[in-house]
Amino acid sequence: MAFPGAPGIVGLEGRARWRERESINGRQSRRPHGGDLGANGRRVVGVQGDVALAADVKRAYDEIMKALGKIDIVVNNAGTSATGPFEKLTDEFLQHDLDQKLFAAIRLTRLVWPQMKERRWGRIINVLNIGAKAPRGASAPTSITRAAGMALTKVLSHEGAPHNVLVNAMLVGFIEADQHVQAAKRDGVALKDYMAARAKDIPLGRIGRAEEFANMACFLVSDLGSYITGTAINIDGGRSPVV
Repeated sequence: MAFPGAPGIVGLEGRARWRERESINGRQSRRPHGGDLGANGRRVVGVQGDVALAADVKRAYDEIMKALGKIDIVVNNAGTSATGPFEKLTDEFLQHDLDQKLFAAIRLTRLVWPQMKERRWGRIINVLNIGAKAPRGASAPTSITRAAGMALTKVLSHEGAPHNVLVNAMLVGFIEADQHVQAAKRDGVALKDYMAARAKDIPLGRIGRAEEFANMACFLVSDLGSYITGTAINIDGGRSPVV
């Protein structure tokens, strides 16, 4: 896959973590302000902060710009799946989910947008989940926040297209991740049994692997995906009831 120059790639990940990297294939930096080398020899810089806080997003952006000088690719991927019955959904719980997932993406994208437009090249991926298209009962606040993220993706894709800034969403189904490990522990079941039970609802009959999700991300941000913008792609083994 072709990437122009040596792009600066920012990943907005986890509940309160930033990982910044110059290559999607580079390994994660273990230091808050590191200079480690990735597997392909490229420099990796890590910046920590709480993405639900506007001040932390701005600080992290400033530190990344100081370290690398530019940002070409952004992956907004923050927050776990917070769900519950509607009648128990408080304003505070919903606002926290919005700050962590939606506003974090809005704030970072707003910061990188001018430089992407100026260079006439940029890639933004908003990582959502399949509930954004097909929400189920008791799926709030996550499904509400993720649906808003899908609308944001479409708005940005229209505004970015004239400047060659491409914006897409990836809607995750069940992918191997630490949040499922923790959920299995809370439920008091073996991880193997936890995964097997959820695989029954997936047409492919298995849980997705992280690299399968990453493969699509790499395609979208490469020049191979240069005619794709404004899409919301399900990465779910066929689980979503809608396309």
